[in-house]
Amino acid sequence: MTAAGEPAPRVLIVDDQALVRTGFRMILTARGLDVVGEAADGVEAVAAAHELRPDVVLLDIRMPNMDGLQAARRILARSPGCRVIMLTTFDLDRYVYAALAAGASGFLLKDVTPEHLAAAVRLVNTGDALLAPSITRRLVERFATTDPARGATNPARGATDPGRGAGDPGRGGRAAGQRELAALTPREREVLALLGRGLSNAELAHRLTLREATVKTHVARIFAKLGLRDRAQAVVLAYETGLVAPGDPTG
Repeated sequence: MTAAGEPAPRVLIVDDQALVRTGFRMILTARGLDVVGEAADGVEAVAAAHELRPDVVLLDIRMPNMDGLQAARRILARSPGCRVIMLTTFDLDRYVYAALAAGASGFLLKDVTPEHLAAAVRLVNTGDALLAPSITRRLVERFATTDPARGATNPARGATDPGRGAGDPGRGGRAAGQRELAALTPREREVLALLGRGLSNAELAHRLTLREATVKTHVARIFAKLGLRDRAQAVVLAYETGLVAPGDPTG
């Protein structure tokens, strides 16, 4: 059970190394989390997620048979309420950006501390993004395309096509993304641009001379209008639609 008395998050662990799965299971179980299953590759992960309905999937990016990126797309297409944390051995793995665009809520290095691992699972289960916006920004600046013809539409919707390859996070053209932004008010576009530059809610409130509660309302409305899961996807969308450009000042 959680501290609030609610059921602990149900977790599915996916990694092709049995020792990694066993270690993560022991860590999470010891900290009160409910590990409902394990899988050794992407194919098993998709089947297990469909059968077990976990709240959070810890998903290795690089696996045989089906990689973590394709598995994430299929899992999220079937279970939009599920949260996916990608596992990687590289903090700037080129697949991490595509995973965020496909709908993952963040990523962890495999050498994560036990405390951070458990905290990360609880965090994404609440609906928040695991990545700090500044880290997401670094990923986007390094890997987001600069070709307008290949700009992405809504990154959350990139997860709906299970047949895409590992390098394609569901791109549909920058113009389509701009049409989605047209649904936002001028203030909401301003908030999204600042989210893309890595500002927290408190920093947004200071910059815009608003109460933090008002900022939270704006952020919630942006997510609802654009179908975004969390702040990580908001940063991705801000870059891929050109609302924010690499090199724009932060803070």
